[in-house]
Amino acid sequence: DAVKIGEVVEVTFWGKHFAVFRGQDGLLRAIENRCAHRQLKLTTGHVRGCQVVCPYHGWSYDGEGKLVDVPHELFDKKLPNIRLPDYAVRERYGLIWLFPGDRERADGVPMPEIPELEGPDAWACVPVDFTWQAHHSMIIDNVSDFTHAYLHRKWEPFKNPSLTRLETDEVNGRVHVEYDTEVGAGKIFSRFIPRSEANTNHMKLCYAYPHQWSNTDDWIKHWCLVLPIDERTTRAFFLFYYKQLKIPGLPLAIPRQLMTPLLKIANRMMMRPLLEEDGMAVEAEQQGYERHYDAPIAELNPAVHEFQRLTIAKWEEYLAERERTPKQRRLPVMPSAPQQG
Repeated sequence: DAVKIGEVVEVTFWGKHFAVFRGQDGLLRAIENRCAHRQLKLTTGHVRGCQVVCPYHGWSYDGEGKLVDVPHELFDKKLPNIRLPDYAVRERYGLIWLFPGDRERADGVPMPEIPELEGPDAWACVPVDFTWQAHHSMIIDNVSDFTHAYLHRKWEPFKNPSLTRLETDEVNGRVHVEYDTEVGAGKIFSRFIPRSEANTNHMKLCYAYPHQWSNTDDWIKHWCLVLPIDERTTRAFFLFYYKQLKIPGLPLAIPRQLMTPLLKIANRMMMRPLLEEDGMAVEAEQQGYERHYDAPIAELNPAVHEFQRLTIAKWEEYLAERERTPKQRRLPVMPSAPQQG
């Protein structure tokens, strides 16, 4: 539902802009967000059939980025052979996933697999997202470093954490951590947890670059998926999903058909206010870094150093690959004034 039939929306990844639109056939498509004519964003236009139309001169592009219609005079010329880059896009887990690189490489880059959210017995999950003015690494540090329990003293999603495991998998780009902690210790959430069936005193987490997940006894799980918009802006998607929750005060499970409506209420009443505390913190941290970028780091948690080391390594890999890739101009260099001949 994020992109309805006949709608086009802009998605930005690290300063690169995409036009994602859904045609009348219900299928999603994604192309570069610019008209090749005067470089207007196609998201300022509209969808017609299964094409996106620039609002300026009405140039139309199909889902492969090919220019298919110019509604004005062509001045005795053929329709220009123009094709914008198009991108692989799919819908899964209630989200739209876009591969920002060459379409041919998309199948070779695995996306997160969440089997609990698939099939007839899928766990209930209602994604919630935020756009925060902070670098994506700060968000990963925040959701993986449980020493910030003080920030959440009102809600107590975890309490009295103690780091019991720290392991880095450099080959696969993973940092695994585990905490002994009281999961869902707050007064509200604790009433819904079936503690007689689930061990809520231990949590596993993993920074699976560029995202993060957690697992509490295969009973309570979550993913934090990050979409870096630029160096200081990130959109974060949170997926919390539960094998089962109980009716407060009774040893009875909440019926499966009621889980999704309940999670929608929980997101509005509890999860969103809770996560907004994290948003406040990482935005303040970003501002603090910009003021004091040359100040020494006083970090006590060894896990945070591993998170940052992995992020830096991946950034260096990206820079090295970019240096190897030949740079291409979009258009040939045009003379600045008419030439005499």
